[in-house]
Amino acid sequence: MPVIDVHSHYVPAGWPDLAVAVGGSDWPSLRIDSATEATIMLGEREFRRVTDACWNADRRLAEMDEDGVDIQVVSPTPVFFSYARSGGQAAEVSAIFNDLALDITAQAPDRLLPFCQVPLQDPDAACRELDRSIANGHVGVEIGNHVGDRDLDDDGIVTFLQHCAATSVPVFVHPWDMTSSPRLDRWMSQWLVSMPAETHLSVLAMILGGAFDRISADLRIAFAHGGGSFAFWTGRADNAWQQRNDIVRGRSERRPSEYVDRFSVDSVVFEASALRLLVDVMGEGGVMMGSDYPYPLGERPAGNVIRQAGLPDDQTTSLLGGNAARFLGL
Repeated sequence: MPVIDVHSHYVPAGWPDLAVAVGGSDWPSLRIDSATEATIMLGEREFRRVTDACWNADRRLAEMDEDGVDIQVVSPTPVFFSYARSGGQAAEVSAIFNDLALDITAQAPDRLLPFCQVPLQDPDAACRELDRSIANGHVGVEIGNHVGDRDLDDDGIVTFLQHCAATSVPVFVHPWDMTSSPRLDRWMSQWLVSMPAETHLSVLAMILGGAFDRISADLRIAFAHGGGSFAFWTGRADNAWQQRNDIVRGRSERRPSEYVDRFSVDSVVFEASALRLLVDVMGEGGVMMGSDYPYPLGERPAGNVIRQAGLPDDQTTSLLGGNAARFLGL
C-alpha cells in the first residue's frame, strides 16, 4: 500500500501580473528574494515567506523520499482563492493557478496529484472550472471553508458540492480568511486558534445546516487539520442537539455524531493522543495522513505521528495510505 499525503500546498515560481490580467489591485504577487527563497506579497504587504519547496518538484520529491511518502496531493495555497473578488475575476485567477499547478505536478504525474481551485462565490463558474481542470489532469478540488458570511451549507455551495458528488471529484476543505483582531494578532493566534475553530464551524454548518442531508452520500469530502476541534467537542454538540433541539437542530435529521461517516479528516494534529482521539471519534476509515508540506507549521517527517501512535498495524496502514487511496479513487 503506498503512503499518501493528502495535505500539501504549492506556490508557482511566478505568475502574470493579476492587476493587468484581470483588473483590480492588491493581488498576490511573488517577490523573488534569492535562488531558493521568495515572499508572497499582497499589494505592498508581505504575506508569507516561502522556499522553492513550493515550486521545485525535484526538491519536493526528494523530501517525500526522505519521509517515506510515495504520493502527495498538491493543493493551492488558500491566499489565491480570491473569493472576495467578482466571480469572473476569481474564475480567471483560478484558471491561471490551476494551469500553473500542472506544470509542477507534470514532472512526476504518478506521485504528485494536483487539486484545483474554483471561484466558489459563483457556483456555475465553479462547476465550469472544476470540469475544465479535471479534464486537464487535476484529480480533485480544494475549497475554502467559507465565502464571506456564506458557510458550506449555503445553497450555492451545496450546488457545487452536489456537482462534485455527481462527477466523483474528491473535495478537500481548508480554512482561510481568519478574522483579525488585537487578541488574535498575537502569537500566530489566527493559526493556533482561528483555524481549528473555523474548521469546526464548517463541519457543524454542513451537519446542522442540512448540507449532508441534501448531498448524495457519494460525496467524498475531507477537512484539514484533523477537522479542527470537532472531534474533541462532538459530545458537546450532541448534548446541545438533544437538550436544545429547538435551536441547535437546524436542518439536520440526526445528531452530529451520526454524521462522522460522511466526511474524513487529515492527521495534522501533531500528538499521538490527539490522533488516537480522532480515530476513536471518526473511525479508522475516517483519518488520512496529511503533512501541510512545505509550510513551517506542517509535520516533518510526514506521517511521523501516525507511525509513533501505537495503533494496530492494520490501522496504521489505513491511515498512512489505504484511506487516502479510497478518498482519491485510486
